[in-house]
Amino acid sequence: MGIVAGLDSSSESTRIVVCDADTGAVIRKGYAPHPVEKGPEVDPQAWLMSLGEAAGNGLLEGVQAIGVAAQQNALVPLDAEGAPVRPALVGNDKRAQSAAADLVDALGGRVAWAQAVGSVPQAQHPVTKMRWLARAEAANAARIAEVMTPHDWLAWQLLGRPARRTTDRGGASATGYWSAASGAYRSDLVELALGHQVRLPEVLGPSGTAGFTPEGLLISAGTGETMAAAFGLGVGVGDAVVSLGASGSVFAVHEEALADPTGTITSLADATGRHLPVVHTTNAVRVLRGAAEMLGTDLAGLSELASASSPGAYGMVLLPYLEGERTPHLPHTAGSLHGMRRESMKPEHMARAAVEGMLCGLADALDVLRSRGVAVRRVFLLGAAAELGAVQAAAPGLFEAQVVVPQPAEYAALGAARQAAWAWQVAHGTAVDGGGGYPEPPQWPAAASQVFEPGEELPVWQAVRQQFTAVRDEVHPGAFQREG
Repeated sequence: MGIVAGLDSSSESTRIVVCDADTGAVIRKGYAPHPVEKGPEVDPQAWLMSLGEAAGNGLLEGVQAIGVAAQQNALVPLDAEGAPVRPALVGNDKRAQSAAADLVDALGGRVAWAQAVGSVPQAQHPVTKMRWLARAEAANAARIAEVMTPHDWLAWQLLGRPARRTTDRGGASATGYWSAASGAYRSDLVELALGHQVRLPEVLGPSGTAGFTPEGLLISAGTGETMAAAFGLGVGVGDAVVSLGASGSVFAVHEEALADPTGTITSLADATGRHLPVVHTTNAVRVLRGAAEMLGTDLAGLSELASASSPGAYGMVLLPYLEGERTPHLPHTAGSLHGMRRESMKPEHMARAAVEGMLCGLADALDVLRSRGVAVRRVFLLGAAAELGAVQAAAPGLFEAQVVVPQPAEYAALGAARQAAWAWQVAHGTAVDGGGGYPEPPQWPAAASQVFEPGEELPVWQAVRQQFTAVRDEVHPGAFQREG
């Protein structure tokens, strides 16, 4: 076929990969930073300028199709002429926390939202940002005639701002006003949040085409960063992804949408026609960084210390709820250290307790998905902390699954490029019929990875997990019963 490109417009930068459409081999790359965000707002033109810089020096020469991935928890409010009403609202805008609670009450509670769109409003959701605008900036809110997410807006700009506006299932499922289960918008929720109806983009299928540039360049449907990264990694049914940032997220590929009345599971759509149920934890690598600082070292040093201890940390258990917690729902709690004895009060045991506590918290999130019938046979572990030896040694046993640590790469951009190749094949009638309602995506090689098995020590790690669970349930009785 030729070559395709995928771009990832994250909150920090634009990354572009140009790939062979048949093999997925990366031919060349581009990068440009975004301006430093001053608060939870940004002029969307900054994304375009970064894109232009990243694509400089002929990077896109010969490219036949482009896929666009971008941060999904952002709102671009536009007026009737398609101009931004105000800067885009991005990230976890804490100003919108009260708006989230307001929306939950307005529809009749968490269960009503979970049944309506598969998620309960949080501060980051676009629908919540609408509610905040309606309350805090009524004049601006009244001028909003349509809304987009960043990947919708970027694709529209690349196409020359045509009359047709599009998005994809993945991006739409993160808005709080589109249901992955029904495949339809809930425009009544937009009106509930904003006070009036607005124009919403057409939702394309996974291999759909948003349009063609005047030069004939195909622009695919695009998607959110999470969905693009999953597609770039090549995860499928039976796979889960654990992302280790300051906070954590656990998602898995599933054949159906999961409605969770507690809101613990957020029901997203993926980039292939399937679903991505997600469970978030408030605490992940912040636990390791805090422990490392307390012990006067860095993450690598913490890992070395933890490796000098043994599973179970000499009886010490760290409940890792340093900033409160979402899973289980303990928003006002704090972390705590248990089981200290004189012989256990050594740096290596403290380091081990921090690693095990973080991983056990994420294993709790995995179990939420498993309890709903989601198959988890292997876990992809992402983030810088995934490279730590102590984490790699403990994760398979605590997760009770094969753990795959992919080599660092631009997986969201790769997923966007793979989507572009897929859309090009479908548009030109060369895609393979997958028999599942969508043509088969191009079969690119799996990510280069290290693989770790639970091994013969699995019973030891099961005992560590039981120790953690016993302490958790003693300190926070009934926490997981409330999760449903």
